[in-house]
Amino acid sequence: MSMKRREFIKKAGIATGAALTMPYLLPTGRLFAQTGSEKAKHVVFVLFAGGVRQQEAVLQRYLAESQDLPIEGNIMYNMLTGAPPELKIVYGTTSPGGQPGGQPISPILQTPLDKQGTLFPEIRFSKAGTGHFVGLSTGVSGYYGTTQGLRQRPIRPTIFEHVRRFTGAKATDVWFVGNGIGNSTPLLNHSEYPGFGARYAANFFAPNITFGNRGLEFLKGFKVYHPEEELLPVREMQAFLNNGFNLEGKEIPHLYNTEEEKFSIKEFIRTTFERLENNQVAFPPVTDNGDLTTIGYATEILRWFKPKLMVINMSAVDSCHGSYTSYLKSLHRGDHGVAHLWNYIQNNIPEMSGNTIMIVMPEHGRNLNPNPITDENDWFAFDHDSDANSRRIFTMMVGPNVPANLRVGSEANPVGDAADSAMTIADILGIKQDVLGTGLMDFGARSLFDRI
Repeated sequence: MSMKRREFIKKAGIATGAALTMPYLLPTGRLFAQTGSEKAKHVVFVLFAGGVRQQEAVLQRYLAESQDLPIEGNIMYNMLTGAPPELKIVYGTTSPGGQPGGQPISPILQTPLDKQGTLFPEIRFSKAGTGHFVGLSTGVSGYYGTTQGLRQRPIRPTIFEHVRRFTGAKATDVWFVGNGIGNSTPLLNHSEYPGFGARYAANFFAPNITFGNRGLEFLKGFKVYHPEEELLPVREMQAFLNNGFNLEGKEIPHLYNTEEEKFSIKEFIRTTFERLENNQVAFPPVTDNGDLTTIGYATEILRWFKPKLMVINMSAVDSCHGSYTSYLKSLHRGDHGVAHLWNYIQNNIPEMSGNTIMIVMPEHGRNLNPNPITDENDWFAFDHDSDANSRRIFTMMVGPNVPANLRVGSEANPVGDAADSAMTIADILGIKQDVLGTGLMDFGARSLFDRI
């Protein structure tokens, strides 16, 4: 084979890999002058954990309102103020000679986030059904797509598109980090709304796929395959990449990128593989589920790119459908991951320390009453079928210009809506009036700063 042909194949392979397993790389551009002032230069928005019951989260009931056991306590003590349970500890790790889950994870933060910032303990998922994709779509777009379904991009523009269009942010300034590729998650990085769309999309990245076993096999070192002598691995790589984005044979959308961004992304991937091999990736102290590894890779993205906006999707607590014990463990680990993320930003990224606001919100709640499934502790599991309890969620904010040690609203007086987070991000980044002017977010969506 000629050198020119080999070089062509190498470049084509890298381009295909970039299109499918790495982030979307898109052009910079700014249509309008920014109209507002920033509250912070960076926002990290965590879509927390995969459907969280209020009872085990902000209400700190533990087993008292789920398993008819009079045992209460706080298993999210990095995020919330409150004492942990004293009995039936199942949510931690296994200490030497101890019971599975019997050793709670040590706190990372000396001061819980609700003391550092503002907690909205009762907000509402006010419209549409409480499914994961609809919840995630509402979180990133500020609009309830009542006809939203799987394999469909958000009906209205996402906050990613608003931020890129109205601030002129380049592609590597805006990231959507998914902990996987299920539930059509990769479709949430942009809408197809006229005037917005792929040109203003976020870089979607599923690091557990890219840096997982198959990623190590196909991507590490950016291998070059001979199209005739190595046809099988070429086809396997193609299947891996296509499955990674659920393309199912559909045409790959046209992607834009600058040469500088392409080089930076490639260097980030290469460096992260090296850091992974040398145990240098900034994972949380405990890393035993997908949410926690996602958080670890998210810190690497933050360290490298210092983005204006990052949205992180967590989902491990969705195990509550079949195992309440697993749900408790994942909820405890979600708290651990959020604390590690905030701690890392403040102590390891000088460009973002003191200039980042973090927002944490579940995409929806869970049912009040259990389903018939029991787990290894004979505890009942819980679904999310759009009952009133599944519409109860919380939101917290922490960072500059966020009031400290403030609670807004209560169970008797809910304040806030699931559609508020996108508008809040717009407010933080100084484009609230621009976004309001489009009329494309939910009519009732407001910045949480306006609800304080």
